[in-house]
Amino acid sequence: MPSVDKILKKLTKGEITHDEAERIIRRELKIDEYARVADVAKLDTARKHRVGIPEVVLAEGKATEDLLAIVEAQLTAEGRVVITRVSEQQRQALQRFDVEWHDRARIAVIGKKPHFQRRGLVGIVCAGTADISVAEEARVVAEEFGCKTIKSYDVGVAGIHRLYPELQKLLDADVLVVLAGREGALPTVIAGLTDIPVIGVPVSTGYGFGGKGEAALLAMLQSCSVLAVVNIDAGFVAGAFAAKIATRTAHVPKKVVSN
Repeated sequence: MPSVDKILKKLTKGEITHDEAERIIRRELKIDEYARVADVAKLDTARKHRVGIPEVVLAEGKATEDLLAIVEAQLTAEGRVVITRVSEQQRQALQRFDVEWHDRARIAVIGKKPHFQRRGLVGIVCAGTADISVAEEARVVAEEFGCKTIKSYDVGVAGIHRLYPELQKLLDADVLVVLAGREGALPTVIAGLTDIPVIGVPVSTGYGFGGKGEAALLAMLQSCSVLAVVNIDAGFVAGAFAAKIATRTAHVPKKVVSN
């Protein structure tokens, strides 16, 4: 199957016309296709070619029998499936497959190993130990989508002296995913200390007025540091977005400085 890059190179060289390039992309990469799963799902099997990351199955809210049918269909279509927010009951049902488990992230991965070159480095930073499960979801997703990761946990602003030594090992990252609950200050602080792009993730730790991640979300949205913010506990979104940034950054040629 030709890659989009190869097709575009042929188009640039004049070896094929614009209409031929469009036909090849639609036919070979199947960008308009999807796979039906009974009457419960339509798998977007062309998503990886269209947007750079494959469809991932959210287990939360799905009946176990529907989840199993979707997993079977995606394995047939793509050979690999990533399943997020897996409950204990769903986990037991998935034991029929050869599953790679990521317990803290509540992620199951089934199928052949992805064939890609590791590129891009994503840093995962969280304020407290209670934030680690969402941080791990972001980390596993970023690695699944082709990035290397580096992590630093429990470096929140309540003991900000813990952060400074950790920042030194994060300076080579292409993007940082920074998670915090309660008042949500850590992403703002880090975004004000480095030129690395920061994705803030509010986490649903904290209680009382502004609890469950609400104060953290509002604080990040009001930050005067420059950062992007995803929804509360959105580890998957943060990891996937970070991977898209990091992999594109890795494609940019490094500047050569001559004497």
